[in-house]
Amino acid sequence: MPRQALVTGLGFITPIGNTRAAVTQSLRAGLHGIETVEFLNNPNLAVKVVGTIKDFVAGSPNWRDWSYPSNYAIPREALRGLSPHGLFALCAIEQALTDAHLSAADIRNGDTGLYCASAGSTLLANYHLTRLLETRGERCGPLSVVSSIAGTLNFNLAAHFGIRGAVGGFVAACASSSHALGCALDDIRLGRQKRMLVVGAEEATAESILPFAAMRALSTNPDPATASRPFDVNRDGFVGSGGAVAMIIEEAEYATQRGAPVYAEFSGWGQAADGYNIAISHPEGTGLVDAMRRALADAQLNTAQIGYINAHATSTPAGDRSEAIALQKTFTEVGAKPFVSSTKGLTGHPLSMAGVMEAAFCSLAIKDGFVPGNAHLVTADDACAGLELPHETLPQNPGAVLSTSSGFGGSNVALIFQGA
Repeated sequence: MPRQALVTGLGFITPIGNTRAAVTQSLRAGLHGIETVEFLNNPNLAVKVVGTIKDFVAGSPNWRDWSYPSNYAIPREALRGLSPHGLFALCAIEQALTDAHLSAADIRNGDTGLYCASAGSTLLANYHLTRLLETRGERCGPLSVVSSIAGTLNFNLAAHFGIRGAVGGFVAACASSSHALGCALDDIRLGRQKRMLVVGAEEATAESILPFAAMRALSTNPDPATASRPFDVNRDGFVGSGGAVAMIIEEAEYATQRGAPVYAEFSGWGQAADGYNIAISHPEGTGLVDAMRRALADAQLNTAQIGYINAHATSTPAGDRSEAIALQKTFTEVGAKPFVSSTKGLTGHPLSMAGVMEAAFCSLAIKDGFVPGNAHLVTADDACAGLELPHETLPQNPGAVLSTSSGFGGSNVALIFQGA
């Protein structure tokens, strides 16, 4: 029999809460975490809102200026190599370990691996390269590379937690952490690892968010309560955000033997590319359709068995429409009517960590028995006709759940979770 994989631990540092309880309350009540900001002290910038991380101050390139909740005891030597989003990720993993009833010693063997997703720290890359150029190559921090490039999470976290199993980083834009989860599932099924930590993290800084304004991808709506509104006919772009989310995935027999808590079974995944454009999804959702169908086949489920879809929908006009069409082709046209929502109406879009964040939200929904609603949705786009888009959270078990992610280059991933 194929090995089953279970979700046994979650950790959250997000715009809608930094604990499981806070995140669950926000999802149930439709409480968003988007706030007004002034990037670079420039009131003339069109981008006015961001999904903020509360209780953490980590906007400085110098770790000595950071502050974070006192329940996290982080050694000085660990802080020196971290980026701001590395700080978020470390705290999310500590939370997930506690949630899964694991100690730090439990993961220091070859049975546990670590997969990470991040675009790196543009804040630190800019800071260190500016110093290098200004001094004509004579000054650069000794840890500048390991704290700033895309692999910074796996470098620092594997060393800090003593991980001796598989370690790797995934860089596929907004689909990155979903790829990490899918590959973690494969490793468990193949018997390569008994447990995988998967973490995605990003910074919500001018350096990480404002470049998307040049692509006209960001919302210019200054109202935090309506700027992020996936599937709404009046959406005008996504709201950037950041933080970190960690998930612990374990082989079922291994988890059962130690009496691990269980949120859900991670039962399948699929991926497919559009082969169409470097930045824009295929207008007919071609790659996403293929990814969803492959995930269903992998999980040995049919469309009628999916009760809820957590959509990638970021609140961009083209992206949401493409996804709505893909959902119509995969589900509506064959008579399936799952509930569909995008929780980015609450969180904004945290880029490469979106996949693992929303997979964790799906795990909470399965465990606690609710279906998240579509925050800020007033009038759905015509492309959504026939989709079940609840405005409010529904107090019912979602059954099997599918979560989608799409990234630059037309990279699409679908993940499936169900009750264990």
